[in-house]
Amino acid sequence: MCSFLNQLNPSLKAITVVLLVCLLTFVFDPFTPLIYCMFTVMVTIICGKVAWKWYTLYFSVIFLLSFGMLWTTIAFADQPTNPGVTMHILFWDLPKEDVTVAAALTLRMLAFASLSFMFIFTTNMVDFILSVMQQFKLPPKLAYGVLAGYRFLPLIKEELIQIRSAHRIRGIHRANGIKGSIQQYKRFAIPLLAGAIRKAERTAIAMESKGFNGDRDRTFYRQFTLKWKDWGFLGMMLIVFIITVLFSMKLGYFSWYKGQF
Repeated sequence: MCSFLNQLNPSLKAITVVLLVCLLTFVFDPFTPLIYCMFTVMVTIICGKVAWKWYTLYFSVIFLLSFGMLWTTIAFADQPTNPGVTMHILFWDLPKEDVTVAAALTLRMLAFASLSFMFIFTTNMVDFILSVMQQFKLPPKLAYGVLAGYRFLPLIKEELIQIRSAHRIRGIHRANGIKGSIQQYKRFAIPLLAGAIRKAERTAIAMESKGFNGDRDRTFYRQFTLKWKDWGFLGMMLIVFIITVLFSMKLGYFSWYKGQF
């Protein structure tokens, strides 16, 4: 399985995704985001080492939300300027303008999701934080605070399971109803907070003992640099976007956002 996307510099990959999302924001026709969404998914499949079970699950959720957005946009759209121009979909004749606007919003949402998932499923978050520190000079105090919080999440989940098991052993069974659930989580909150404070203190002492003082001029065991393949990825994604826009203009589909809602 190809892992080209997984090997790219995380910072430049994030910039690429943000830049393309900003460009797609100004596109307001169904054709352009549809083609670019298909291209992004294809690149992720071919060039990325991805957990396909989770990728398919998350993309299916976004797809269902997009489908709901499609119909709600059509159902609650403003009065179209050309109500006589309609499209026949299943058993209904719907204004073509409303269908076009709804499809543009829906497909743009899917294009955003495909770009976001390409980054999320092919990027190690620790590598991303270290890359941002090295390439964009993110303050180490903030960066290592984020990393510590990221590492604490699975530990907090394990502690919550242990607390639940301890309560069950002592005869405190699972609460019924909303009121009981709120009271139960209040009982969980205090030991979880106490455990988090202890972990934070131990982490702070360990970092201080190793000479961490938040200085920006520090060395890194793992070095992240910008290589030709990183810039090539950025250029490829932008060139394909430009080609898609030109192709859409050639076919007469392309439209910029002009306040259509």
